[in-house]
Amino acid sequence: MKCGFVAILGRPNVGKSTLLNQILGQKIVITTDKAQTTRKRIKGILTEDRGQIIFIDTPGVHRPLNKLGEFLLDEAKVAVPDADLVLFLVDGSEPAGKGDKWIAENILKDAKIPLILVMNKLDKIKNMQKVEENLMSYKTLFNENIPLVRISAKTGRNKDTLLDNIFKRLPEGELLYPEDVVTEENMRSVAEEIIREKILINTQDEIPHSVAIKVDKYEENDDIDKIYAVIYCEQKSQKGILIGKGGSLLKTIGTESRLELEKIVDKKVYLKLEVKVEKDWRKKDNVLKNFGYKSKDQ
Repeated sequence: MKCGFVAILGRPNVGKSTLLNQILGQKIVITTDKAQTTRKRIKGILTEDRGQIIFIDTPGVHRPLNKLGEFLLDEAKVAVPDADLVLFLVDGSEPAGKGDKWIAENILKDAKIPLILVMNKLDKIKNMQKVEENLMSYKTLFNENIPLVRISAKTGRNKDTLLDNIFKRLPEGELLYPEDVVTEENMRSVAEEIIREKILINTQDEIPHSVAIKVDKYEENDDIDKIYAVIYCEQKSQKGILIGKGGSLLKTIGTESRLELEKIVDKKVYLKLEVKVEKDWRKKDNVLKNFGYKSKDQ
């Protein structure tokens, strides 16, 4: 039986979280088309007859602009040394860019860990010559000839081929998690991420990146879960936007979050949201830790 850890690494918006959700057959990681959607390492666990894969979804690697950015980069970096295999996920619909080159040179080249190059978003491009040109631009980032799998995380195309390649390279070992476990995340964390996803979807410009969510209280009952959460932003003007005219936007965020949470817990959910200002929180270590943005290894 095979068992091991697989880190999913790549630039922002290449489809890491979409791929993980597709492999697991259910949503455990929020996904949007905005950068920095994923802010923490999240484990997704796939168990089959041939073994168990513990996937580590990581934030998109980019140049940090503040303390939060430094945390996101660290979350991606620390996932690599402990992995048995790394999936370097790239956007196959475009050639390699500076971000891909930086990841290859600064994180992957000296890692001495087996690597699979995974070309995603091939559903977006029909010109096979263009696909081959893009592929060569990624292959030139590495000295040796690395394994390649072409996929579409959105449609699930070649998912089984990717899994075959992963299992082939994992070490022998017993299951590390019970067969019915698909993630380590608790419902408090899930609620915070779902609320943040709805903000990402319903806001623009700087708003999505300036918010943090903290669930102050989560009460589980047989017939209804009661969740009390605070949306933190950095400026008073952002608070006004998040609340919206007559509270309209906050109501939309709350309704969409509640409906999705009800699907997850399979019962009624009462969700109370409020918005508070925590000036420049992305630059403050102590506030970042309070919001849960601290290394799990600390």
